[in-house]
Amino acid sequence: MLDRYLNAAIQQAEIGLGEGGIPIGSVLVIDGEIKGRGYNKRLQLRNPILHAEMDCLANAGRLRFDQYSRATLYTTLSPCDMCAGAVLLYKIPKVVIGENRTFRGPESYLESRGVVLDVANSSHCFRLMQEFIEQNPSLWSEDIGMPINGKGLA
Repeated sequence: MLDRYLNAAIQQAEIGLGEGGIPIGSVLVIDGEIKGRGYNKRLQLRNPILHAEMDCLANAGRLRFDQYSRATLYTTLSPCDMCAGAVLLYKIPKVVIGENRTFRGPESYLESRGVVLDVANSSHCFRLMQEFIEQNPSLWSEDIGMPINGKGLA
């Protein structure tokens, strides 16, 4: 059973998918309260940096250092280099990842910098991504900045 915060991130991913976007969602939780929600809006807003985690952090607004230091970022897919950089910049100590079979970002680097990672291995998150990639391999390739192999995965 998934926890309620990962479920909230999945809801964000489903909103994005419903808008014709890439189904990746994220929430930022501080002291048990969701402070920000976001989803990948690259396609909808034609914005190359509007990944779910970036949208979530933007929607959380300005926070103090002590707030970030108590935060957990939930994301339905392993964060890319850019989003991992934001985690490091704001010193977010923990990231819960819905799944990392579809894509694995710089998880080892995050861990080497002291970030605690918890991979949930959510079949729901995996299925959302696999169905999207099967139907939209070129959009997925564009999102992660990598060429497509025979299965539509980078």
